[in-house]
Amino acid sequence: MIKNKFFDDLETRSVDERNNDHLKKLNYLIKTAKNNKNQSLRFDKPLETLEDLASISLLRKSELIQKQSDYPPFAQLNVSEIKDFAHIYRSPGPIYDLDGYSKDWWRFSRALHAAGFCYGDIVQNCFSYHFTPAGAMFEEAAKILKCTVFPAGGENTDLQLEVMKDIGTTAYVGVPDFLKIILEKADEKKISLSKLTKAMVTGGPLFPAVAQNFRERNIHVRQCYGTADLGLVAYEAAENDGMVIDENVILEIVKPGTGKPLTDGEVGEVVVTVLNNYELPIIRFATGDLSAILEGNSSTGRTNKRIKGWMGRADQTTKVRGMFVQPSQVNKILETLKINGSARMIVSRSNDKDELLLKVEAEVTDTNQIESLEQKISNEIKNIINLRGTAKIVPIKSLPNDGKVIDDIRDFGE
Repeated sequence: MIKNKFFDDLETRSVDERNNDHLKKLNYLIKTAKNNKNQSLRFDKPLETLEDLASISLLRKSELIQKQSDYPPFAQLNVSEIKDFAHIYRSPGPIYDLDGYSKDWWRFSRALHAAGFCYGDIVQNCFSYHFTPAGAMFEEAAKILKCTVFPAGGENTDLQLEVMKDIGTTAYVGVPDFLKIILEKADEKKISLSKLTKAMVTGGPLFPAVAQNFRERNIHVRQCYGTADLGLVAYEAAENDGMVIDENVILEIVKPGTGKPLTDGEVGEVVVTVLNNYELPIIRFATGDLSAILEGNSSTGRTNKRIKGWMGRADQTTKVRGMFVQPSQVNKILETLKINGSARMIVSRSNDKDELLLKVEAEVTDTNQIESLEQKISNEIKNIINLRGTAKIVPIKSLPNDGKVIDDIRDFGE
């Protein structure tokens, strides 16, 4: 077992200590970013509070992919020269990523520590070491914790099993389903993997039945959430306790299609600022993922906020009658009419025709007022989306809290 309950003192600092440190680091990051003329366009002045971060426009992942396509490889957003990077990666998208030379640049050692990885563990790293950074991310983290690493990659179940048996693998890193396949192969060949007692899984959902299978095998499994663009974002420190946000990121949950922060508990898009990447500063990066902030603190004593984990995709763009319908357009309708409630665009199909219905939360009870507002909303649907649609006023808090702005319920078949 690990000797220290926490990776460092940052995990147990007070809210004020964390906020003050984050504000200081954030302003230094902005100062660094302004050394790049393309980055500096987003920043007017230093921030006085962390809440001021919301005044900075979002950098969406989809936009970054296009910018990199126009100005390869890094969209001319890097502050450091390419010769000063440690690695260059190319992830699906395609999108180019990088890392620097500073220790624990990706920060995944914090997540592995919370999962119980420590000196003496033999870690089978089943993430790819080619093109994408996943293998390198966990390689670096395991080495920082003084684990011994076998760089396995994610293929060839028979060889993976043979290696696990021969070297006495104690810990697995990779996607959850691949571990399940290896364990089933071990059952088939009657090979004992009793030394394998812990795992860090990410890159795919850990379904309840699979998690239960790992528990029955006495494998202690934890999940983490990270990306090739950002490194570690959040990690599990205890079962059924949410994911604790990494100490070197600022995580916001915003209303999909906007940059407006939501209150804790509301489901929205994950927006991340990385505080330790100075080679290519990443500030208010809209991931396209959905999640929500959990109330209260972790049962483990860690004091940073927690998220529920990955809850789907925020980019709900769909095509209707040849036109793209986007969450940002729905938000524009609300802004135009000065409506503060939530809304959901239902896309359906009837009599071989696509239909749009925009449900909008509003504190209106008078029948005439409701009809008038619904007509105004219908007019704005035509003006902004260039499609005809209808509107329906619904009570406040009646729409599901799931982050959906566009719900496409059309049946496209198999």
